Amino acid sequence: MGALGSKRREYNISSDVPATKITAAVDKSVVEKVVCQEDEVKDGCMAEFDMGDDGKILLVKQDGVFSAVGAKCTHYGAPLKNGVLIGGKIRCPWHGACFNSKTGDIEDFPGLDSLPCYEVSVDNGNVKVKASKASLKSNKRIKPMTKYSSVNPTTYVVIGGGAAALTCCETLRQEGFSGKVIMITKEKNLPYDRPKLSKSLDSKASALYLRSEDFYKTSDINVMLETTVTSVDTKEKWIACNNGKLKVKYDSLMIATGGQPITMDVPGSDLKNICYLRTPEDGNLIAKEASGKSVIIIGSSFIGMEVASYLIGKAKSVTVIGRSPVPFANVFGKEVGARIRDLFKEKGVEFHFGKDVLKFNGTDGHVTSIELSSGETVDAEVCIVGIGVKPATDFLKDSGITMNSRGHIMVNEMLETNLKGVFAAGDIIEFPLMSYNNVRVNISHWQMALSHGRTAALNMIGKNSVFHSVPFFWCAMFGKSFRYAGYGSGFDEVLIKGDLEKLQFIAYYIKESKVIAICTANRDPEAAKFASCVNLGETILKSQIDS
Repeated sequence: MGALGSKRREYNISSDVPATKITAAVDKSVVEKVVCQEDEVKDGCMAEFDMGDDGKILLVKQDGVFSAVGAKCTHYGAPLKNGVLIGGKIRCPWHGACFNSKTGDIEDFPGLDSLPCYEVSVDNGNVKVKASKASLKSNKRIKPMTKYSSVNPTTYVVIGGGAAALTCCETLRQEGFSGKVIMITKEKNLPYDRPKLSKSLDSKASALYLRSEDFYKTSDINVMLETTVTSVDTKEKWIACNNGKLKVKYDSLMIATGGQPITMDVPGSDLKNICYLRTPEDGNLIAKEASGKSVIIIGSSFIGMEVASYLIGKAKSVTVIGRSPVPFANVFGKEVGARIRDLFKEKGVEFHFGKDVLKFNGTDGHVTSIELSSGETVDAEVCIVGIGVKPATDFLKDSGITMNSRGHIMVNEMLETNLKGVFAAGDIIEFPLMSYNNVRVNISHWQMALSHGRTAALNMIGKNSVFHSVPFFWCAMFGKSFRYAGYGSGFDEVLIKGDLEKLQFIAYYIKESKVIAICTANRDPEAAKFASCVNLGETILKSQIDS
């Protein structure tokens, strides 16, 4: 304890800066700075401060106590000062990632890494922050990974190579599991940032990797690429791969195989230049083949519309064929969907709505045109099909794992199937959504899959963790970002505040006088704020919107 009457207080003593003996030498790897006066940051608020040439920190004050963490979200680098601080969590204004305000640990996704945490002290009203220069520059912190130990005979297998598979494997190591961790995926690439596929078709696979090859090696995560699981024997706990040519034994299993594109089944569907977007290689092929060509996109899904946005200015022409006269009407509502449709028209995208594709015509094996149910024929040198996905679960038909009529695996609140020790996550599951009265849902969001993977891993090692996350997704078209938070299925009213024409608005989705979801454009951090409120169990009524 200091001298009597001293006003020096210390908070948040982080392992980021190890304690050392006081010497005359100056530690050049550390920077220490008075960032503000104690009363400059109000309680329950946060502020960003510069630490010189090395970077910035986010100072948080809660219940009179200061903490300091990294200033930018570890996902895409959003400034967290513009985010939301509620319930001891900092939520990113862009995509809803959540961090513990005292430790910097990531607690909800997207993103994988935690924030660095810095030492804070208060001396005579001066708030001083001490941080390593390396942490300031990286602004990221990977939690320690437990190494494999031959003493532990247990093998945990994860089938899949996407978001849920990666967070499951990482969480197992972060939470102390020392047995074997095996990821089996039919992909030729390591787990990559799938939402970027439709936004940046020409990105090379390696540029999209979520983790480097070295990360998996040092974390003792065995990734089996280009390996197709053909069946699972849940009684003997064997996984058959590549039609039985390879077998893998497991003690606990997590399945996260994701979705696979629904394919066209009309005459001419086998012609060349009819493309489906599922992998980076698919995206690269589309970007190459579409350049300067007449492009038809079948389906007005989010992926299809993002691809249309990317190709305008690169292709000779872009035409979207869809059944619904208003894109996204079932998610965003007719008014927001119509405004997005008009945005695309303004940029030069043509539409054919309420029509089906009857036939692909071709010459020399390549598609040249499409015949529609309206009797029209539309020129098409390249065709991109985006009519939805189905769960990649056919290999489980004799496994004893319970699935619904659409092929989604049924899981409980801990993401466990009807078979003990067998878990599932991501796009292929039907699960109870705790933040919405445990209604059973299937939600194909990137953020959801990441959260699923973590919860499944915690329960594989006996942590008894109940899945709890608020759905959050985003899309980007022509430089305009739309953020959506909540679960809006079955909304009976849409209330729009702001300027829809200028794409500066909040759309509230209402069911039985309760706000169940919101969509925003140029109104950050409102979507993040809504997600935080729902996460805390708050109910927002229609009558409260203006307040």
